[in-house]
Amino acid sequence: MDLRLTGKTVLITGASQGIGAGLARAFAEEGCHVALTARNADKLTALEAGIRLDFPAAEVRLFPMDLTEPGAPERLATEAGDVDILVNNAGVIPSGSLTDIDEAKWRAGWELKVFGYINLCRLYYPRMKAAGGGVIINNIGNGGEISDPRYIAGGVGNASLMHFTRALGGSSLDDNIRVVGVNPGPVDTDRIYAMLRKRAKDLYGDEGRYGELAQTYPLGRPAHVREVTDLIVFLASFRSGYTSGTIMTVDGGIASRRSII
Repeated sequence: MDLRLTGKTVLITGASQGIGAGLARAFAEEGCHVALTARNADKLTALEAGIRLDFPAAEVRLFPMDLTEPGAPERLATEAGDVDILVNNAGVIPSGSLTDIDEAKWRAGWELKVFGYINLCRLYYPRMKAAGGGVIINNIGNGGEISDPRYIAGGVGNASLMHFTRALGGSSLDDNIRVVGVNPGPVDTDRIYAMLRKRAKDLYGDEGRYGELAQTYPLGRPAHVREVTDLIVFLASFRSGYTSGTIMTVDGGIASRRSII
């Protein structure tokens, strides 16, 4: 299937690892020019080397920075320039109950993910409109669909981004811009295993039993990274040209079971 993405410019935040790194490779494989930002410059450099090795024709630009620093989103937009596709992916909101997550942790988690997504949309939406169109994909998370008190800060933050995505994307096709959200469930990255270890310690008093929790997932495993990134690449393409203001959930049915794990 030809996605007609060759030559498109894609800006990916949180690109140094996990889904972000997978997205960088997936878009490069489709012939896109990728602009990558994250805090860890060394990981970005290693990712760039791997992409250039596997996809020699790919154009890769790196913008290592902390998007929570004052003026950083504006600096990124200036340095990266206009893009055809923006993928908001940066940020991890900590898991835990209301008493586990103090105000400082709650605000820090929301600063990068919730406000980070909103700020980049605020910057890039007008630019895309002026350029004649574009695509914004918000990688959110299925925690926004599940009212789990043990993931309260993340769940509330994700639910906010779900509403934001629907509100912005509901009328964005009037400007030839599509805004879509993706809600991954557990994905085979370091983050999910850290969450599982914490949950195993809370439940069993032994974080080493995290594998027992992973076995409860559909198919007995978290999603492969490619099972999420392939969907995002498709949603960014012309093949999904009538999709906007909606959320796609990729969690093997977990949200329908009403359980975060």
